[in-house]
Amino acid sequence: MEKKVLVVCFVVGFLGLLAAATSFGAEATRIKGSQVQFITSDQCMYPRSPALPLGFTAAMALMISQIIINVATGCICCRKNAQIPDSNWRVALICFVLCWFTFVMAFLLLLTGAALNDQRGQESMYFGSYYCYVVKPGVFATGAMLSLASVAFGIIYYITLTKGKSAGGDSSYPNQGNIAMGQPQIPPQSTQPVFVHEDTYIRRQFT
Repeated sequence: MEKKVLVVCFVVGFLGLLAAATSFGAEATRIKGSQVQFITSDQCMYPRSPALPLGFTAAMALMISQIIINVATGCICCRKNAQIPDSNWRVALICFVLCWFTFVMAFLLLLTGAALNDQRGQESMYFGSYYCYVVKPGVFATGAMLSLASVAFGIIYYITLTKGKSAGGDSSYPNQGNIAMGQPQIPPQSTQPVFVHEDTYIRRQFT
């Protein structure tokens, strides 16, 4: 495997693990309903929690990994020019779709969870009663799992498409071995001396 492919996979994998770790950290430190206090009948007070920066960090790490994968891979629509085999193309396309789907879901969950853990969150009135928003259990954990899935699909998509382009590039000129190199097709001239009869030389000289 090429050095560039290894570097991209390592960086993207590290960012995926970072997103998952910070997401699980946000899940463990999220604000619970029992921690929210009512200052008045229509005003809530949220405690400080590291879930907000952790969730935001996870979302940013996931977004950066997605950008790296798509920049390193290039346009997937250039399949005809690259002559990628059909088998590699199908696998890459499926992983591409799954990568973007899981990325969007994880990104929205992480940003929403981080926003709801803001200590300045506002209360909402529902049927005459006030409720303070808190993140439900499992939101950040689900975001962590989706982040890992998105990164995994992205790496598979990148490796498959890169190998497909390399294989297609090697077979794009199948008759190259039968093409003659730039050698002149002139028969070699004889270097042996030619003997001419003496009388013939004299006749040519005086005619």
